[in-house]
Amino acid sequence: MAQLNHLVGACSNSLLFYSSRSQLLSPPSFSLSRAPCKLSLVRCSSSAPSDENKKPSIGFLGLGIMGTAMATNLIKAGYNVSVWNRNASKCEPLINQGARCGSSPADIASQCNITFAMLADPAAALEVASGEHGVIHGLGPGKGYVDISTVDGGTSKTINGLVKATGASFLEAPVSGSKKPAENGTLIFLTAGDEDLYEQAGPLLDVMGKSRFYLGEVGNGAAMKLIVNMVMGSMMASFSEGLVLGDKIGLDPSTIIEVISQGAISSPMFTMKGPSMVKSKFPPAFPLKHQQKDLRLALQLAESVSQPVPVAASANEMYKVAKSKGLGDQDFSAVIEAIKSD
Repeated sequence: MAQLNHLVGACSNSLLFYSSRSQLLSPPSFSLSRAPCKLSLVRCSSSAPSDENKKPSIGFLGLGIMGTAMATNLIKAGYNVSVWNRNASKCEPLINQGARCGSSPADIASQCNITFAMLADPAAALEVASGEHGVIHGLGPGKGYVDISTVDGGTSKTINGLVKATGASFLEAPVSGSKKPAENGTLIFLTAGDEDLYEQAGPLLDVMGKSRFYLGEVGNGAAMKLIVNMVMGSMMASFSEGLVLGDKIGLDPSTIIEVISQGAISSPMFTMKGPSMVKSKFPPAFPLKHQQKDLRLALQLAESVSQPVPVAASANEMYKVAKSKGLGDQDFSAVIEAIKSD
């Protein structure tokens, strides 16, 4: 214990880390020089607060594949949740579970202590935050806004400034994980921004996820998410090339998947998605159009610091071809269709 106390006291410039509900890891060997932050150890729990009077009222904006699952888990955990979506019909399943449907983002924010948003892209995130009936028109001192959307750091910083101007607090919290982790409450949150709001929102994040990282200043969460998705998109493109090449020379793609699953490059993503890819079935867990958007944003991030990322750049072109084939709403594993020869 003395060693742990010493570690916590000595790591004021280290990256905050956390592994899972049941296991704590040693701190990583690297640090974020632009975002010093204190070490914090977090044990996640999916239990809602026992004292009803201490439960915050929660808003949730954006009820797509991810948002619906996340809001559902908050409702199941006993929180008072209000929801909004551009297409109001998507609110119905949550209303049936006990949620209230708000008339606008501003309406939700004005009636909730903490409002979450899970939106498709930077344009949607900005519109919902600052449009005519946007979130900022319902915010004020004592309220918090947590944007879970995958956006670029510049967009996140703009929203942060707009939110702080109202006296409210802002936290960016993009997630690593897709449909199934969202449904199971096993997402990974990559947060940055107001540290007090991070602590206040912690129990809510723990309902929706298995782990959370606090990365310091706004923009670092967005950058981390783009890097994760850049790697993921590149891996899927390379995996697709392997399956197509193997099939073309007479190897059984299912056997390729099995061989890969038993070696050093084994990946749950390959094991889970490979069998459907072989059958040319791509039920959307993470739409291809969003993967291509994230690759585009990651390439912009790399360009901003003059860092070549040729593998990701090549992968991005493959996803663009897949989009041109009308596969944008399919799962991102549909990129394999862009590789197959006509």
